[in-house]
Amino acid sequence: MNKTLIAALVMSSVSFAYADDSAIKLDTKEQRLGYSIGTMFGSRMAKDFSTLDMKTFMAGFQDSFAGKEGKMTMEEVTQAIQTYQQEQTEKAQLEQEKLSAEAKAKSAAWLKEKEAEDGVKKTDSGLLYKVITEGKGEKPKATDTVKVDYEGSLDDGTVFDSSYKRGEAITFPLNGVIPGWTEGLQLMPVGSKYELYIPSDLAYGPGGTGPIPPNAALKFIVELHEIEKADTDKINTQ
Repeated sequence: MNKTLIAALVMSSVSFAYADDSAIKLDTKEQRLGYSIGTMFGSRMAKDFSTLDMKTFMAGFQDSFAGKEGKMTMEEVTQAIQTYQQEQTEKAQLEQEKLSAEAKAKSAAWLKEKEAEDGVKKTDSGLLYKVITEGKGEKPKATDTVKVDYEGSLDDGTVFDSSYKRGEAITFPLNGVIPGWTEGLQLMPVGSKYELYIPSDLAYGPGGTGPIPPNAALKFIVELHEIEKADTDKINTQ
């Protein structure tokens, strides 16, 4: 939060901090505007400055509003705000690191369970896969473009994307997707249907993306329908 926004929050909500509700009038447009601005910014103040000392907050506002010499210099004011912001940033980073570590451990445990299931195989990279249907066509190369249907889900079963639900297969270059897909699809002959269990480092890693949390292992059901070669010749299941 920058200093301008901090000043705006202070100016707009201070008069309501200690106001007697019974004395507040909302008869004029100025009164209604003041209350509206206070309402709009009040929740932001509570969120961004949850430990704010209201007594000193009120004193600082009143001194500044009246043009009095403050009990702190502007340099000290700026430093106090910057220190608070830095502490909050560090706190948020620590919390994010904790959540990320927990997610990584949860994903590792889930992958270990999957690895122990019948029919599940593991590659040198750590990718797990299970053959549902083995096709008879060619296997794609990383430089090929493929046409597939798929469903992607988290380790708790939450589906985050599905071409089946959209009713339309997708076509994409195999070297333009997450590493787990690039590797996994190359194992599949055209006409195959596999389940892929992808470690986070072969998916979206510590950053996550959209509905996918940081360090999330993923499950994909994938059907490989077709390969489009570089010369545009197509190999399909027909």
